[in-house]
Amino acid sequence: MGLDSKKDVYLDGSSAGSVSRLEILEGPSGRRVRSEAERARIAAESLLPGVQVSEVARKHGVTRWQVYDWRRRLRQRGMLPPCEASPPTFAPLVVEDALEERQAPAVKLEIAIGDVVLRTDTAIDADQLSRVIRAVRASR
Repeated sequence: MGLDSKKDVYLDGSSAGSVSRLEILEGPSGRRVRSEAERARIAAESLLPGVQVSEVARKHGVTRWQVYDWRRRLRQRGMLPPCEASPPTFAPLVVEDALEERQAPAVKLEIAIGDVVLRTDTAIDADQLSRVIRAVRASR
């Protein structure tokens, strides 16, 4: 029996000279080829407000990196709008004074980013605070 290139052959045996079982599997190799329209639909779905790319990818059986790549390629061809950064939002600043007059006033800094609230004193380094804020925004 001849084997064509569309069949996969798996040999199961304990030694190279002896084969105890030969199994020939026909059909696709597991890779799915998606049409341009299907990739565009999945990429567009991932851009909906409140949608997470990983959830869309899981739903369609792809990796999130594939979705990001499809979005990038569609943007390059002008099929998706360019990626726009969201405008900065400002959080209210709350300053609390110490209750006792003998102590130096303890100034606290409170920053609300969505449902996350960062609280610190004013002695925090500006670079460190900036890194923390970026990390909180990236995790959302």
